[in-house]
Amino acid sequence: MSYTSNSIVATGKRRLLMLVLVGIVALIILFLISLAFGPVSMSLGVIWQSIVNIVSTGPTSGNERIIFNLRLPRVLGAFTVGIGLSVAGVVFQAIIRNPLVDPYMTGVSSGSGFGASMGMIMAVGALSTYSLFIVPVGAFIGGLLAFSLTFIVAKGAGGRAIHFVLAGVITGMAFGSITTMIMMVDDEKTHSILSFLFGSFTSVGWNNLWLMVVPVTALTILIFFKAREFNVILLGEEQAKQLGLDVTNFNLSMLVVASLLTAVCVAFVGIIAFIGLVVPHLARMIVGGDHRLLLPASVMIGALTMAAADLVAKLAFAPVELPVGAIMTLIGVPFFAYLLLKRGKE
Repeated sequence: MSYTSNSIVATGKRRLLMLVLVGIVALIILFLISLAFGPVSMSLGVIWQSIVNIVSTGPTSGNERIIFNLRLPRVLGAFTVGIGLSVAGVVFQAIIRNPLVDPYMTGVSSGSGFGASMGMIMAVGALSTYSLFIVPVGAFIGGLLAFSLTFIVAKGAGGRAIHFVLAGVITGMAFGSITTMIMMVDDEKTHSILSFLFGSFTSVGWNNLWLMVVPVTALTILIFFKAREFNVILLGEEQAKQLGLDVTNFNLSMLVVASLLTAVCVAFVGIIAFIGLVVPHLARMIVGGDHRLLLPASVMIGALTMAAADLVAKLAFAPVELPVGAIMTLIGVPFFAYLLLKRGKE
């Protein structure tokens, strides 16, 4: 039995290594293509020369300023959000022990949408100077509030996995309804709120990129250090307790961390559903369920998936840009249906 287990882990490690090597090449290609295409398209030769010039002397020409000020922070933001939401999805699925759960279904995203909407309404007059921070802070607070309500309702209902899912759906519907009423009351903010709810990287710049990169990196590293505990959790609550893990505190702390991770991502780019559902499953298919392998695989696939979705959003109907959240939903809905059908046959 031990030999079989070691063999599975060894196979997973080889697959992870291959995924990382192929993924790095794919990330570089996506990175260059993302810099090249937009309202003003450039050849890869121009992109490469511009990067060299930016590194050596800073952005001086028009093309270099477009690349440095607009496209570079956008693609880095896509990588960051893809990583954050994918890792959060791994955590939610492990703790709730339901492979059909993602950050969107816990109500956190809808709560963040509500908080961002309130921030947009507040960012007027004297407060408009602080609009860069009011909207993301509002989204962050809204996400945490939604998670708290989901957690309270789920625990009150019994604390089982299905209770978290149902509580998240109820919480998401409640915050979604409130957000809709806010849009009806304040017509002037409707377009901004809708843009946020559909998800977009157009507002990502150097002024707010670091506010995403730093917390997402820190929280992701923290989760990586808990990979062994996640493996223990999957053995079952009783066995985990026998192995010395404080299951209740671990579950609560990791749910809080995953919610923080989700809220940080949603706060700046809006609601992007299903990536936290799709990516962990794809990673699990490749490297297996060992979280020591699953987490880094999800990081790589999440960054690739989000950058690719943003590229499609920019180019599919250019010069009109589609919301990246809609692109991910088109991918996620059939994948979710497939998972439901698969589980129904088990």
